Amino acid sequence: MNARDKVLEIEGLEVTFTTDTGDVPAVCDIALQVRPGETLALVGESGSGKSTVALAAMGLLPGNARVSGRVAIDGTDVVGAREAELARLRGRTASMVFQEPATALDPLTRVGAQIAEVIRNHRPVSRTEAAREAVELLRRVGIPEPERRASAFPFELSGGQRQRVVIAMAIANSPALLVADEPTTALDVTVQAEILDLLRELAADSGTGVLLVTHNMGVVADFADRVAVMLQGEIVETGPVDEVLLRPTHEYTRKLLAAVPRLVFSGEDAPPKEDAPVVQLRDVSVQFGRGPRAVRALDGVSLDVRPGETVGLVGESGSGKSTAARVALGLVPADSGTVSLFGTDLGRSRGRKRRALLSRVGVVLQDPVASLDARMSVAECVAEPLRMHRRGMSAAERRARIAEVLELVRLPRELAGRGPRELSGGQRQRVSLARALALEPRLLVADEPTSALDVSVQRTVLEVIAELQRELGFACLFVSHDLAVVQEFAGRVVVMRDGRVEEEGPTMKTLLRPETEYTRRLIAAVPVPDPVVQRRRRAGHRTGATA
Repeated sequence: MNARDKVLEIEGLEVTFTTDTGDVPAVCDIALQVRPGETLALVGESGSGKSTVALAAMGLLPGNARVSGRVAIDGTDVVGAREAELARLRGRTASMVFQEPATALDPLTRVGAQIAEVIRNHRPVSRTEAAREAVELLRRVGIPEPERRASAFPFELSGGQRQRVVIAMAIANSPALLVADEPTTALDVTVQAEILDLLRELAADSGTGVLLVTHNMGVVADFADRVAVMLQGEIVETGPVDEVLLRPTHEYTRKLLAAVPRLVFSGEDAPPKEDAPVVQLRDVSVQFGRGPRAVRALDGVSLDVRPGETVGLVGESGSGKSTAARVALGLVPADSGTVSLFGTDLGRSRGRKRRALLSRVGVVLQDPVASLDARMSVAECVAEPLRMHRRGMSAAERRARIAEVLELVRLPRELAGRGPRELSGGQRQRVSLARALALEPRLLVADEPTSALDVSVQRTVLEVIAELQRELGFACLFVSHDLAVVQEFAGRVVVMRDGRVEEEGPTMKTLLRPETEYTRRLIAAVPVPDPVVQRRRRAGHRTGATA
């Protein structure tokens, strides 16, 4: 097999990061290849080195990285290449979909213009043609009303919609290699299935090879041809997807698969809570913008969460679930309706009274990069709510509390002095969770709190939240697109669609016996970590679609 038979070839790759606390080995003697039209999934826990391999493949490692070995894209060496040569390579021969869309998009440029810029950087087309292609790409990745959305700014889109824009940019020039670092992390299950179908079509039609970095074993089963499992910077198992997922040989692979949350199809619900709600929304409506570009994000939404209860808020991207959570936090004002927090009308609360109410709420947002100050250390990020709301606490008491909550979310104390950007995506999300728990909240609002976590760490974090909830009795409003996690973690579920409540009820009843076609479609789109089952489901879906 010659070099042209491989769109990506990595041999003997080693990466070490130089930090203030010493050298940190990240990748050790990695070798892998991706062939045209093939998808290789790189899986492992946060910190295993899989994202480092992806960045090394694109020549995007930071300046404190020491790299040795060989990385070649479509026969072009990446290690040691000049920046001008890499710039020509990226976006044309190879593209990357990053884990956090907020960092990949320019907040001050309309999304259509950003896609058009990628097109014109590598192909001699007019501005008009590039703008037309940008709209078509938005349509291909499932953005509703693409002509109108092309003129939107990134902040006007949901997290899942922003990720779809990033994918549109990545496939704009039909690259030979697509490096996808958690490309469906922010997407709901139905859009995830559509995106995987799109990437599968791209690989089949244009021979694009895909290096898929993910912790979602269902996505691996649905999309990958081969799998490489990473642990502490090394590949411990590799092979065809059927072999690795169905007949794993390494104990670590078996542990990862055992931790995958799965929808179950039998069970009973716990009796409903009868206490007064901790947070209550009544007939809440929210509109963003004015005139023809106005978007009605919430339309008459009512929900409540009671002490010690977890309510799962689910639905597709743009359904309004994150907006509802932000309304509950007072971050987004309601245009109409009422929001009650701990029995007090939040809309009428001002000043010190409002701050006192919100000090009893812990928050974990979807994007840990955007929610953590890069200029602060981990300890300073966790200490921020303590400094704001517990001003009488001594420095020693703060240090003790920081160490305690870091331990709760399974982070070693030595990470306290590092900056957020020195951590993996999963570690950053756990720092966000530690900060949310610092004040021992009565209400935890968690917007996709485990979306950036690998399955084993996800399970650990959810177990920690559940254990603390049993001990402290706080309520939890849990926003997620992972229905298996919601089924396992939430007692009640509220299904949202187009800014309205589609249906709600006890979790088992709603997910096992849904009343609406929309909820049934959400459940049917959940991938399972079995490639044989996934191929059968995909074939059945195509048959049903053409019937």
